[in-house]
Amino acid sequence: MSVIPLRHPEKAHKPDQLSPPKPDWLRVKAPNSPEYRATRDLMRALKLNTVCEEAACPNIGTCWKEKHATVMILGSVCTRACAFCNVATGRPDALDPHEPGRVGEAVGQLGLAHIVVTSVDRDDLDDGGADHFVRTIAAIRAAAPGTTIEVLTPDFLKKPGAIEAVVAARPDVFNHNLETVPRLYGEVRPGARYFASLKLLDTVKQLDPSMFTKSGLMVGLGEEKSEVAQVMDDLRAANVDFLTIGQYLQPTPKHHAVARFVTPAEFEAYKALAYAKGFLMVSASPLTRSSYLAGDDFARLRAARAAQLGRRG
Repeated sequence: MSVIPLRHPEKAHKPDQLSPPKPDWLRVKAPNSPEYRATRDLMRALKLNTVCEEAACPNIGTCWKEKHATVMILGSVCTRACAFCNVATGRPDALDPHEPGRVGEAVGQLGLAHIVVTSVDRDDLDDGGADHFVRTIAAIRAAAPGTTIEVLTPDFLKKPGAIEAVVAARPDVFNHNLETVPRLYGEVRPGARYFASLKLLDTVKQLDPSMFTKSGLMVGLGEEKSEVAQVMDDLRAANVDFLTIGQYLQPTPKHHAVARFVTPAEFEAYKALAYAKGFLMVSASPLTRSSYLAGDDFARLRAARAAQLGRRG
């Protein structure tokens, strides 16, 4: 009898982390639309991973019904062990050289106007997987020239030239999530470095000032409101255009506990504060995720920049 490997072996020995019960505003319907099933079946047929499934995103029914999908490349096993993430941790498989082509095929078949391409962390690769991102972008351009492309990359920590390679491939949006406030990195995102992630976003803008940059935060992990405001200031200093803020939800009892559920009114206050600090686009709500309805947000982001340039003109 085959043994199913543990999804998070590094967390198996840890005691359960108790979280408060979910409030009503976080309850969503189980996905079951024809569009959802068609997207799921196509991803299965093309042997593609989606962060929607791997990260147990609560918005999967809404997004897939609207034909919004976030493809996860570089395999399904991550070399990091973040305390918030549901993606499997362990020793990754060898890179699949045909994966970029299959992503392009899926985008063409689904007729997507906008696609988000993300990945697991691949600290085992010399370039952190940057070339795979480049090849995936090229495959999408070839299969679906009219589709806009958003990349949500890992931090490429200690991977010289990786950021430059992905920027040179000209995605429409370069997204990298800070995830939480600096004080909580040691317990929430121990394999990453806050200022390295911030530097990545700044480097993208320095390399190509016209490229849209984006970052996301989870709240409810134990951060203070003043710390969230400081992260906003740090992101604006790096000229980041778009900020997403959503409620952290605990994937399993072995993951980081939810410290509290942030109310919808508090999310509205965060949104107002972020706009006041100069972000072109802000999405902040309990169910906001970095890639949630990203195509609609990208259209608004472009319109916001056009309006800003018009005012300056």
